[in-house]
Amino acid sequence: MNPSTNPHRFSPERALELGRQTLSIEAAAVEALKCRINGDFARAVELILNCHGRLIVSGMGKSGHIARKIAATMASTGTPAYFVHPAEASHGDLGMITRDDVLLALSNSGESGELLSILPALKRQGAKIISMTGAPTSTLAREADIHLDAGVEQEACPHNLAPTASTTAALALGDALAVALLDARGFGPEDFARSHPGGSLGRRLLTHVRDVMRADDKVPAVTPATPITDAIIAMSRGGLGLVAVTDPANVVLGIFTDGDLRRAFEKRIDLQQGDIASVMHPNPRTISPERLAVEAVEMMERLRINALLVVDAENHLIGALNMHDLFTAKVI
Repeated sequence: MNPSTNPHRFSPERALELGRQTLSIEAAAVEALKCRINGDFARAVELILNCHGRLIVSGMGKSGHIARKIAATMASTGTPAYFVHPAEASHGDLGMITRDDVLLALSNSGESGELLSILPALKRQGAKIISMTGAPTSTLAREADIHLDAGVEQEACPHNLAPTASTTAALALGDALAVALLDARGFGPEDFARSHPGGSLGRRLLTHVRDVMRADDKVPAVTPATPITDAIIAMSRGGLGLVAVTDPANVVLGIFTDGDLRRAFEKRIDLQQGDIASVMHPNPRTISPERLAVEAVEMMERLRINALLVVDAENHLIGALNMHDLFTAKVI
């Protein structure tokens, strides 16, 4: 039996002691952040406020979980934002970030390899970078345009190992950014209540997939026997980053995406030969038009995909949507 779960070693008194100690340590970590709300914090707020694109929030591991929450808070309080996984960014998702965007990169050590590997490409295209780390002298802190210090003296973990106080501090600092931005935008209660066209929370609850999906001839579709080159042309013309593969009855058999195309190039597959059935992804993830649009967002983020096919109960293709459609509809 794992000693950490051995009921004979459980002590109620010890549990209470550690629980209170954890709260004290994490409260102290958050309290210590107040002295760091300085010019760098104000500059970060101004940079995000004046951003012509979106706020991209990224981080690995536990920092990634905090980054997701910060992105969600920003998006629901008037700052267009979404989470990008740094490992996926280096394998194609980097194309989601433009020179008009601002990246908020979270890493307690400031040395996360996955984040550092995408910095040169982002800098070349002109995107601005805000880092949030616990190490002001780290590589990520030095390379960012603005650094926010979220360092803590100790973790609440008895071994000072598990991210606890550090993740709490980062989350609190992210909330502080969101609130400052909310106020600067004049985002008030009426914005939360408005269902259309603004008010992201209302839209998240009331907007369905059918309301934002592309339908009919706006969804590129080919048969399994279609040459790969023709399918790529159809995908390019469709502007969705995908082409559906269907049978004569319009039942979905597979999908071929921009990501599949990149992977085909990496594998040096001869795209001049063969049909789309030989390279498509069979039995793709799909969604019903009656589902909430926010459920499509959750599915895409969980599966790390950028688009979904929309099907009826018999798996007939009736539409498709991607992250851009959800951004345009202000679901995110």
